[in-house]
Amino acid sequence: MAVLSKRAEAAERRREAEAGFVAATEALLTNGGSYADLSVEQISAAAGRSRTAFYVYFRDKRELLMRATEAVAAQLYDEADRWWSGADGRRGLQAALTDILGTYRDHADLLRAVVEASTYDEQVGEFWRALVGRFIEATERRLADEGDEPGRAAGKAFALVWMTERACYQQVARGGRMDDPSLVDALLEVWERSVYGPA
Repeated sequence: MAVLSKRAEAAERRREAEAGFVAATEALLTNGGSYADLSVEQISAAAGRSRTAFYVYFRDKRELLMRATEAVAAQLYDEADRWWSGADGRRGLQAALTDILGTYRDHADLLRAVVEASTYDEQVGEFWRALVGRFIEATERRLADEGDEPGRAAGKAFALVWMTERACYQQVARGGRMDDPSLVDALLEVWERSVYGPA
């Protein structure tokens, strides 16, 4: 039992340290820092740890960015899954879109960083496209369940998910021109017409 307890304690310390580096990175980004300009030294200092300690937990700042984004993506996936797996139809879709936009807003600076890095770092680009691809695949399955033929479901899922990703990104990371409820209403109308047809 003592060995298991020590392993659990070590795992918890590791999680806490990693979370500290992630929180420090988000704080630096929120305070106007550019991901491209952030150094491991800055991140480590903001986390209250040494540069050497950073490399105990992450290979480089790219790995830190991707691991932090994975956690946010898991939250987004859970929110979307309420509609994918639920039976609430239109009401569930509205709740999912509202929560997704809220999570984008809560992590706007981190998501801005990963999207921007994806334009010049091929590894981050592949990572981001794979994450979005999970949403496309799940949406495609739901569309097929709603009666779309496979080819049509695939095309619609691709368009709907990338539309939503871009709209949420522009709204929270680039200062959208409308309030969040208005954007949700606009997204909801497009999704509803695509999934269920005219009301």
